[in-house]
Formats: sequence, structure tokens, C-alpha cells
Amino acid sequence: MTFPHHLTAPACAAAGTGRRTWLLALAAAVLCAAVPSLARAEGFPDKPLRLVVPFPAGGAADMMARGMAQRLGTELGQQVVVDNRGGAGGVTAAEQVARAPADGYTLFFATMGTQAINPALYAKLRYDPVKDFAPVALTHTTPRVLVVGAAVPARTVKELIALAKSKPGVLTYGSAGNGSSSHLSGALFDELAGVKMVHVPYKGSAPLLTDVLAGRVDMTFDSYTVYEEQIRSGRARALAVTSRTRLSSLPDIPTLAESGLAGYDVSNWLGVVAPAGTPRVVIDKLNAALVRAMAAPELRKQLTQLGIEPTSSSPEEFAQLVRSEIPKWRSIVQQSGATVD
Repeated sequence: MTFPHHLTAPACAAAGTGRRTWLLALAAAVLCAAVPSLARAEGFPDKPLRLVVPFPAGGAADMMARGMAQRLGTELGQQVVVDNRGGAGGVTAAEQVARAPADGYTLFFATMGTQAINPALYAKLRYDPVKDFAPVALTHTTPRVLVVGAAVPARTVKELIALAKSKPGVLTYGSAGNGSSSHLSGALFDELAGVKMVHVPYKGSAPLLTDVLAGRVDMTFDSYTVYEEQIRSGRARALAVTSRTRLSSLPDIPTLAESGLAGYDVSNWLGVVAPAGTPRVVIDKLNAALVRAMAAPELRKQLTQLGIEPTSSSPEEFAQLVRSEIPKWRSIVQQSGATVD
């Protein structure tokens, strides 16, 4: 990058002399301060990056994040370290990233929960999902699967609803945490099916899986990624998927809408964001690398086999998705009566 001769490095030292007006001196000082920052941004990345994941290790989001981080690191030529920060519906992790330096080295694996659902659940959310983050790219979309433990006698959604109606307030469904998309998936099921089940929040999918298999909780609305092995082995049963259409990896499992709950449609989405104020040149480099990473054939094959759709977007497209999803989920939260209390 070149500058007029009177704003080159020597001018930085001489800007305060009487030969220049105070306005020119101020402009030179601002330019001199900006040049190093611009150079750092153009040289990005020159050290490892940190990807903060708002769930504990072992869950669906963690699995997706690690596969993506490995490929993203290859594309960037720097290691991308996954940092699991579970709890509080992703609030803690989101707050941490929102306050991190806006240099592109701290990224957030944002979810539908953290960016679109939490604003409706928390009266005093300490981060703004629109103003506090710079969207980089949408990376994954995934429907949830209604999974019941082997001890639950119901083998269809119709049988499950009948069982729940015969035992109001007895059947339990676990979620990855209060206010998570799995929590709201269950609350929406309650509303549309006209039943009353007990919500049991966990700190992520991994501990919930253990309790579903042990029979300590009856069911969950979670990612197929987490339960694939257990479903195939018969230790748990998939009764339905939450999306509008069936999963290619589970072609024989109906949707909840097909099973009698008209209008039921929940598909989770995830993507990468950076702290607001991150230089556009950095956002563009990250976006280009993520687009290449999510297009990698081996990663796409791995994800689609698990019922996850790898995707990508521009920063603007991801920003628009977040803005459109916030009012949608506010309406669903209000209709379902779900709370984080």
C-alpha cells in the first residue's frame, strides 16, 4: 500500500512540527496508528486461532466443530483450537467471545440457540446476537431426532402421545440445557400433541446420552450425530425427525408432521461468528476458508452420513438468517411457554 509523500513514516515523527497545521498532524497520527493494524489484518493469520464451542465435549455441536476446525486449520495454515465452554444455554461462551479482541483469532461456533432463541428466553441477555458479533458463515444445518430409551414401550409417535396422555407429568424428556433448541423442540411437542411431559435440562448432549441409555430420562429431541450408534444397535429408538422432510440417513423414520403433529418443523443451524469490529479483510479470509472447508468431499460425506447438512454462506446471508430467526423463535417461545427458570 502506498501513501502520499507527506504521510509516509518520516511524517509520523514530524507531524507535530510548526510546519503543519494541527489538523494535518492529527490526520497523520491517526494514519500512523492505523497502518500497523492494517498490516496485521492483511497478514492474518500468523498464529493459532481459538474456536469457542458453547457445549461440552462429546456432544453434536462439539463433533461438528472439531471436524470443521481441523479442515479450517488446513485451509488457513494455522491450527484452530476448539475451546468447549458449556453451560447457561451458551450464554457464558457467547459473552466471552463478544468481549474478546476483534482480531479474528477468537471465533464462536454460534448456534440457533445462542443467536436466535436466547433473546426470547433471557430478559436481561448480556450480549446482543446482532450488534456484538460479525457473522462469518453459516456452516451446518441439522434436524433433530425424537429418540426414546429402550425401556419406553412406545414404538410410534402416536403410541408415545397416548402413553404421555395416560401419564400426565410422568414422562421425561432431556435437553442440552434450559432454552436450548432441544428444550424448545420438546416444549413444542408438548403443545402440539396436547401432553405434559417433564423437562430435564443437562449441560450438553454427552451426559444426556448416558441417562437416556440408562433409563433415567425417557427421551430427547437431539441430533442424530449423537445417537447414531445407539439407534443402530437398538439401545435407543428413533421415532421421528423434527424437520419438514425425512433424513436421507434415516429414510424409514417419519417426520413429526407426518406422524400427526401438523406444522412441526425444527431444524437447527450453526455457523461461525467473530467479535463485532473484526476487520473486513479478516472476515473475508475466514469466510473464504470456511467455504472451502465445508465443500471438502471427505467432510461433506462424513456429515451427511450423520444426518447433518454441510453448507456455507456469505457473511451478509448469515446475518440476514440471524435477523429473520429472532422474531420466529420469539413467537415459538411465547406460544410454547418455555422458560429458562
